[in-house]
Amino acid sequence: MLLKIAGLFFVALAFIGAFLPLLPTTPFLLVAAACFAKSSPRMHKMLLANKVFGPMIYHWEQSRSIPKRAKIVSLSSIVIATLWSCYILPSLALKLLVVGLVAWPFVFLWRLPLSDGNKEMITGKAPEQSKSDQGQSDLGKPDLGKSDQDKPAKRPSAEEK
Repeated sequence: MLLKIAGLFFVALAFIGAFLPLLPTTPFLLVAAACFAKSSPRMHKMLLANKVFGPMIYHWEQSRSIPKRAKIVSLSSIVIATLWSCYILPSLALKLLVVGLVAWPFVFLWRLPLSDGNKEMITGKAPEQSKSDQGQSDLGKPDLGKSDQDKPAKRPSAEEK
């Protein structure tokens, strides 16, 4: 119950962060997704089904990676905001403080691997494996990984009746 409340709190912070430039959105959604993964599968699926943030959350959960576009936008935003802050701030000490505060997030984002984009369709569950991964080839060989319950029932032919 506590994780569900924490998840809702972080979703609220992410919503506020979407409109306020000082609060980030994505990190709060990642924390909310982690909370919901442990406490509420329904809320976790709702986050993954989101058109904007779902693919990013999915890639982060699966491979700790982000799409190339997200990486470029985030690093560019950090650089622009830092340059603007250093231009406006009067004191050298404050400028160094700003650069020091953004150095770790910049390096962290810079070192993150790139995901393969949004190739998988996110429908609230993990994408299914390809046919070759399941044991069935494109040549029509039987799938050895399926149980008899998963296979469609065979109709008796006219000769068998």
